[in-house]
Amino acid sequence: MRQLGKIGVGLGILLAGISAAPVRAQLPAAAAPIIVDTAVPIVVNAVKPKPKNVGLVKFEGYVQNANIAQITVRAKNNETSLQTFTLSQAMSQKMQTIVDKGGFQYGDKVTVYYDPQSKQAMNFKGKPSKPI
Repeated sequence: MRQLGKIGVGLGILLAGISAAPVRAQLPAAAAPIIVDTAVPIVVNAVKPKPKNVGLVKFEGYVQNANIAQITVRAKNNETSLQTFTLSQAMSQKMQTIVDKGGFQYGDKVTVYYDPQSKQAMNFKGKPSKPI
């Protein structure tokens, strides 16, 4: 019986020694130092310039008629909506150069930026098609 007791005590000490061994997963990992290179500039988003058509309303559509004084446009998303815009002095000169080359034809895509108070076209964008 004494030998059985000694074996039990010996096994108890052995189990206590095994269970007290440190577990590798619980040890804090050695963190690598963070190295920052100060010679490289940090890229930040560039400041975008404001659009030049601020305060103007955009109207997209198809040309019905255009001359050096006015432009009539049918709305892109509503076939029954027609708008006629008088051209500002600068746009009248721009339209004159377009008319000299053949002008806008019926159905050409155009975007007109106009003043909502006076319905005067301050800018327009579009590529005139070749005259027939």
